[in-house]
Amino acid sequence: MRFASEFEMQLAGYGLTTAHILYRLPDFDSLLQTYVWQHYDLAPDFPEMNKFLAFWKDNLEGPLHSVRYAHKHLIGPNEWRQVTGEFAIH
Repeated sequence: MRFASEFEMQLAGYGLTTAHILYRLPDFDSLLQTYVWQHYDLAPDFPEMNKFLAFWKDNLEGPLHSVRYAHKHLIGPNEWRQVTGEFAIH
């Protein structure tokens, strides 16, 4: 499904996913390099991140060491409550 804007993606349930990827340098197995990937994705399956990681494994020489990720829905239910009283200070 194609979306016209990031706002429409958020309304459809997508949230911002950030992945911190550690990978080994192709010529130096003992050295780790870091890469940060960020995209809108659907939890809990994360199809966009899995597609990116599959591309990485198939096309890039640096083997993956580890992936840590965080996911946050940017649009959610309102977090407010009605106040029935009022306090006057001075």
